[in-house]
Amino acid sequence: MRLQISHRILNHRVPALLRSALIAIVAFSGSVAAAQSPAFSIDDALSAPFPSGPVASPAGARIAWIFDAQGSRNIWIAEPSANGSFASRQLTRYTGDIGVEIGTLAWSSDGRALAFERGGEPNPRSLSLGTSPEQIWTIALGDTTPRLIDDGSSPAMAPHGDTVAYVGHNSILIAALTGSGKPQTIVRDLGRDGSLAWSPDGSRIAFASSRGDHNLVGVYDLAHKSITWLAPSVDRDRDPIWSPDGSKVAFVRVPAAAPGPFSSTRAAEPWSIWIADPATGKGHELWHAHVGAGSRFYPLEGNSAFGWGADDRIVFPWEGTGWVHLYSISAKGGTPALLTPGDFEIFSADLSPDKRRVVYSSNQDDLDHRHVWDVPVAGGAPTRLTTGPTIADLPVFASDGNSVAFLYADARNPMRPAVVSQTGGRFGAAKDIAPQSMPAEYPGASFVEPQQVVFRSPDGMMIHGQLFLPPGESRVTRHPALLFFHGGPYRQMLLGGNPMGAYTYMYEMNQYFASRGYIVLSVNYRGGTGYGLNFRVPPNFGPDGASEYNDVLGAATFLKARPDVDAKRMGVWGGSYGGYLTALALARSSDIFAAGVDYAGVHDWTGLLKVYAAAGAKSASDSMAWASSPLSSIKKWRSPVLVIQADDDHNVPFDQSVLLVTALREQKVPHELIVIPNEIHDLLLHRSWRLYFHAQSDFLDKYLLRVAEGGLH
Repeated sequence: MRLQISHRILNHRVPALLRSALIAIVAFSGSVAAAQSPAFSIDDALSAPFPSGPVASPAGARIAWIFDAQGSRNIWIAEPSANGSFASRQLTRYTGDIGVEIGTLAWSSDGRALAFERGGEPNPRSLSLGTSPEQIWTIALGDTTPRLIDDGSSPAMAPHGDTVAYVGHNSILIAALTGSGKPQTIVRDLGRDGSLAWSPDGSRIAFASSRGDHNLVGVYDLAHKSITWLAPSVDRDRDPIWSPDGSKVAFVRVPAAAPGPFSSTRAAEPWSIWIADPATGKGHELWHAHVGAGSRFYPLEGNSAFGWGADDRIVFPWEGTGWVHLYSISAKGGTPALLTPGDFEIFSADLSPDKRRVVYSSNQDDLDHRHVWDVPVAGGAPTRLTTGPTIADLPVFASDGNSVAFLYADARNPMRPAVVSQTGGRFGAAKDIAPQSMPAEYPGASFVEPQQVVFRSPDGMMIHGQLFLPPGESRVTRHPALLFFHGGPYRQMLLGGNPMGAYTYMYEMNQYFASRGYIVLSVNYRGGTGYGLNFRVPPNFGPDGASEYNDVLGAATFLKARPDVDAKRMGVWGGSYGGYLTALALARSSDIFAAGVDYAGVHDWTGLLKVYAAAGAKSASDSMAWASSPLSSIKKWRSPVLVIQADDDHNVPFDQSVLLVTALREQKVPHELIVIPNEIHDLLLHRSWRLYFHAQSDFLDKYLLRVAEGGLH
C-alpha cells in the first residue's frame, strides 16, 4: 500500500477557523510584500466537481464517470447525439457531504444499465450505525432510483445478458440486475478474491486470489461448478485476461521475492507473462523481463494496459528502457515490439473495441504535461489526439471506435470529462462533455500560469517543479515563499489540474497561496513518477538514507537565489509522504524554514516499516531507518509546525503523530495540532479538506505574513 491522499474526505464540525475573510496584513518594510487581498476564497477554489473513473459502454457509445461535487458523489453519463457531439446528464441523485464514495462502474452488455459499488469506508456521519459497507447497486438509464443488489464490491458485468459478478461475504457471487432470484455464491476459497474477468462467451470467470505470501489465478466454470487453478506457484500471480476466442488466459507473475514499498532496489528477479489453458490449468511462460532495468514489475498508474489485442497479440507495460512503455507480443512467443519509444512515461491505456489500437496517455515532448495518443497494436507511428499546454489522462475508447473520452485540464480549468471524435479518419479538438456542471464561482480565470522550473539538488540530481508567482509579481518586491511536497511518493504534480482528486485540490491550494502573495514552488522530488526508473527508484531513498532530502535543500536554494523571495519567510507544507518531507525539513533545517504544515507525515521509519513488512517493506538497517526519520533530528527542530492527522488513518498509523507531538512537547517546539476524529487518511468529507486548508492558511499566515511589533512572529 502506498502513502497517498486520494480525493476522499471527513466529518468534523468546522470551527470559527473557517472564516470567509482573512485579516489584512501590514508590511514591515517597503521592500517586503504584504498579504494581498485574494481574488477568490479557498472555498471558491474547491468548488468545481472532480471527475473520476471514466468507463465506456460495450454498446451505444456511451461514457459514464463519477463526479464528486463538494462531497456529493454521483454517476453521470454522456450519450452521442445526432450531430456527433455528446449530451451529458446526472444519473444518480445522492446529496449531502456524507462521506460515502462511489467506486467501480460496470456497464451492462447492451449499454442500458450500470452496476456500481457504493460505500466501503467508515462513514463519519453514521458512526452510531457502524460502518458504511461496500454495496453493489444497479441503475438503468431510464430510472431515477438505484436498486440494491447486495453487500459487495468490484462489479464485473457478463458479456451477454444481465448478470453481474462481484466480490462479497469473502466470496465471489453472481446476481441478476433485474433482481430476480437471490445472489448466488460461486467461489469461496482461502484467499481474498478480485480482478474478476468473464470469458468472451460468459461461461467462465477468471479471478485472482490473494493469499498473503502468494497469489493464485483461478477459473470458475459456471456449468460444471468447478475451479481450475492456472499453473499455481509460490509467486504473486495477477491480472488475468482472456484470449478473444476464450481458449487461453494470460496473467502476470511477480516473483515472491519482489521488493516491497519504499525500496531503493531497481532490479529484482524478473517478472513474467504466463499463458494457461483454462480447462486443464496447464501453463507456460510466454515472456519474462530481462535482468536489470524493468525486471521489477511496475504497473501503470491508471487504466491497465494489459490486454489481448487483435491478431493474437498481447499488450503490456514494461520499463525495460528505463521508462514505462507499451509493448505487444505474439501469444505464440517471440520478441516484444516497442509501441511507444522515447524518453517519456505511459500512465494509462485502453484497447479499441476491435482490439487493433491502443489509446494511451503519456508525457511525451513535455514531462510536466500529459497528452492522449493512439497507436496500432501491431506497431506503427503513434498519433497525438490532444494538444497544447494541457493535462489529459485516463482515456477510454467509445464502443463505436470513433470517439475517445478522458479527463482533461489546464492551468486555469480543473479536471473535466472530455471527448475527441474523428471525422474522415482525423480526430478533432477536445470538447468538455459536461459544461453545465461547472459552478459560476470557480475562480480559474484568476489563477496564475505556473512556470516549469528545473533545478539541481546538492548531489547533482535534476528536479522538476512548478513555480507559482503572485499576480502582478514584481522582481523588486520580496515575498514569503512556500515549498510544497506531494504524497505517494509514486506521484507527479503537473502544470495544471491533476487526474487524482487530492492533487487537484492541492494545486488549487497553491493557486490560493499565490493569490495571497506567496511564491510557491511545488517540488517533484525523486521517488516520484514521470521522469523514468532511475528517478522513481533512486539510491538511498526513504528509510535507506533519505536521499530525497537533497531535493528539499535544492528547492530552498533555488528560491533563496530569487530576488523576489524573502528568505527569512520560507515555509513548507505537504501531506503523507509530503508530510514526511515537511517534518524532515523542519527537523533538520529550522534555520532555513520558518514554519510548516505536516499532514499525516511519517516521523519514525522503524515503526512504519513494521506495519508494511507484510508487503515486503524493509530498510538496510534499523539504525539507517531511524537516522532517516525526522524524530532522529528532533533536538534541532525549532520552527513552529501545524500537525494534522485523522485518527482512523489506514495508511500512516496515527501513532506517527502521537510520537511527533510528544517529542515536540518535550523539546518545547511551538506547535499546533488538529486531530480529525473518525476520519481516514483519504479524507472522506469535503468539509475535512476545508478544515485542513483553512487551518493551514491561517497558520502559515501567522508565521510568514503577519507582523508583530519589532518584526515577524
